[in-house]
Amino acid sequence: MSSGAPFLSPREDLATTSIPQMLAEAGTSFSFEFFPPSSDDAEQVLWDAVRRLEKKRPSFVSVTYGAGGSTRDRTVRVTRRIADETTLVPMAHLTCVGSSIAELRGVVGEYAGAGIRNVMVLRGDPAGGLGTPWTPHPEGLDHAVQLVELVRSLGDFTVGVAAFPDKHPESASLEQDADVLVAKQRAGADFAVTQMVFDVDNYLRLRDLVSARGGSLPIIPGLMPVTNLRQIARMAQLSGAALPSAVTSRLEAVADDEDAVRAVGVEIATEHASRLVHEGAPGLHFYTMNRSTATLEVFANLGH
Repeated sequence: MSSGAPFLSPREDLATTSIPQMLAEAGTSFSFEFFPPSSDDAEQVLWDAVRRLEKKRPSFVSVTYGAGGSTRDRTVRVTRRIADETTLVPMAHLTCVGSSIAELRGVVGEYAGAGIRNVMVLRGDPAGGLGTPWTPHPEGLDHAVQLVELVRSLGDFTVGVAAFPDKHPESASLEQDADVLVAKQRAGADFAVTQMVFDVDNYLRLRDLVSARGGSLPIIPGLMPVTNLRQIARMAQLSGAALPSAVTSRLEAVADDEDAVRAVGVEIATEHASRLVHEGAPGLHFYTMNRSTATLEVFANLGH
């Protein structure tokens, strides 16, 4: 299956290439997200995936913070190593969780020292985990908008923010989420990346609500192939919404066959990716879970 649209390759001047520049060029960008490894063995798995996906010449890659911001130091180290040892453009992550303003300034300084100029800023999940009350650090920040303003005040950075096509778990409505995205843009955000999209119509609805409010920041949809049924509950928890029945019914229909579940998950992700490109999404951001195989299969199905 071909998307009918070219995908971008990174520019030659990687050190100074910004994600907004890539999104403004012809074609559809694509990018990958990793999470910081918790052990030496896990780190080897991560780097195996990085090296395999590097060959696909993505527009950029990112490394998340762990739950509650607990892996901040490892995130910074892995992001710096990507910048130093690969041809990839790294997007750094930064959250408000558990950090004073002084500590946040220090992390931004580390990123700047590594030549990293693209930063994804998020309030972050509560330190106690999803579903627990949010409590800011006593000397920190309370909202992502404030963190956008801080990063923009510290240097020549391009800033990405999070978007929630199925509504943020703490939000009253998708309209409120659109208002927040517009506020983030006015504070200095250059682009947004969504949580995992399992209902393309919801992504399009959020995009249109933002546009109707005068927002113009590119909103990159996030995708992740479901490769086993155990992932469904976890994905629902991470995205803040249950997976739609149009997805779960197809997976549950082949529940007795692990290989078939994986194949259907890749098929669904391919269908969503193809439609998103057709609908004019500025890019596709793949949550890899530090594995490359399923993502590469989706790429092959898209004709890349």
